[in-house]
Amino acid sequence: MASGGSAARDAYDEEAAVRRPLELDGRDAAASPGGELEALCSMGNVMPRYQVGSTKGDSSSRHSEERRQPSTDDVRKSKPGSRYFTAFGVDLSPDNLAVAIVYFVQGVLGLARLAVSFYLKDDLHLDPAETAVVSGFSSLPWLIKPLYGFISDSIPVFGYRRRSYLFLSGLLGALSWSLMATVVSSKYSAASSILLGSLSVAFSDVVVDSMVVERARGESQSTSGSLQSLCWGSSAIGGIVSAYFSGSLVDTYGVRFVFGVTAFLPLMTSAVAVLVNEHRISSGEHTTLLSGSGFVESSKQHIRQLWTSVKQPNILLPTLFIFLWQATPQSDSAMFFFITNKLGFTPEFLGRVKLVTSFASLLGVGLYNYFLKEVPLRKIFLVTTIIGSALGMTQVLLVTGLNRQFGISDEWFSIGDSLIITVLGQASFMPVLVLAAKLCPPGMEATLFATLMSISNAGSVTGGLVGAGLTRIFGVTRDTFGNLPLLIVVCNLSSLLPLPLLGLLPEESGDTDNGETKNN
Repeated sequence: MASGGSAARDAYDEEAAVRRPLELDGRDAAASPGGELEALCSMGNVMPRYQVGSTKGDSSSRHSEERRQPSTDDVRKSKPGSRYFTAFGVDLSPDNLAVAIVYFVQGVLGLARLAVSFYLKDDLHLDPAETAVVSGFSSLPWLIKPLYGFISDSIPVFGYRRRSYLFLSGLLGALSWSLMATVVSSKYSAASSILLGSLSVAFSDVVVDSMVVERARGESQSTSGSLQSLCWGSSAIGGIVSAYFSGSLVDTYGVRFVFGVTAFLPLMTSAVAVLVNEHRISSGEHTTLLSGSGFVESSKQHIRQLWTSVKQPNILLPTLFIFLWQATPQSDSAMFFFITNKLGFTPEFLGRVKLVTSFASLLGVGLYNYFLKEVPLRKIFLVTTIIGSALGMTQVLLVTGLNRQFGISDEWFSIGDSLIITVLGQASFMPVLVLAAKLCPPGMEATLFATLMSISNAGSVTGGLVGAGLTRIFGVTRDTFGNLPLLIVVCNLSSLLPLPLLGLLPEESGDTDNGETKNN
């Protein structure tokens, strides 16, 4: 991406969408792509900055939180004498392993990322602005994540609130990519099929995020960071696994073949549902949950609790900052068309770039986990946004060809630039997830986390749509790139606009034992 704020969107497939709805990036958004925005954040997942971008919370009332079985409490940090293996300082218990695999699937779905990008550009002949709009439309499932959590808590399927929805989410994802491989032939059917895939990832994301958030509440910033590092580290590993083949398969077999292969990957989410240690709800309990007046009253109570929590200044103000930070415009779609139509980058080469940036994403997670998770959030946002904006300007060198005057080929410049910006983007997005988790009060953890990440994803989608508008205004098309340098400069400078509002974030003094923050 082109800036600190927009670079972070690449870390989301999500929540991302970022990493994620279109599975064109890795933000909330998610994947991701957007995500969480991110999400992502599409939504996962960190994409090479020269690809089309798009943009990973469960909902429950206080009553259902109290009823919840210990299964989701199995997400725990590593303890001395534990009988489980550990990763990123977290025990790989069955529930934790399920969380890690679901995030791994979000990363490995990047196999189709380049295929989707080239399909929209070459087969459907969309221009950069249209591609960004399709991406935004496909991000819609990431904007209503609390609804999925409420459905999961209130309407058990086959007696389970978690297992059943993970299983069904995997089947829905397999269906969406099967449609892309066979019958999709227009931009409307493509957007609809990608939206189904986005819904699949978003729903499974809600289920596993609730397990993470319940454990993160009340823990120190360091422990919360370790849990998020497990999630996003798993996503990055998935991206590495699929990275190189995402381009070579498109070159060799075509986009339809890649969509067909991708259709098998969501079935991993269905398979890991058995790892969730969840008590089966009896038919009597199920009837009680869905009883008329009780269900309606529970819904009203849930909404009142959510609104009471969100309107508190110590939650509302940081959420406003996150939205504005994510909402700065992006020029990703225009850059993708430039490097493929003008510079002639092939799918195989972009697959190599994606491999490099997948490793860079994992490096960014490690950078945050070992060096930054005890640094105050304000300082991380300030430094990464300023550095990201400055580094984003290097795109101008590529567009104008100045890099060749310094003896640097377009290919090597793209690889180096993508690597650096991806490390920065992933490291700067991790605090968004930690902050969202730590803002959640007791009894509303999963609901509020899903709401916060939906707002973050909405910011990412807004940024994408504003970027699409600017692309149209500056006259950048699939073959006309005269004003692309100006578009890049405007997008990068706009990423600095939220910085005067850093005071909206809670003031922290690094890691604390109780994980509480001191608010202004």
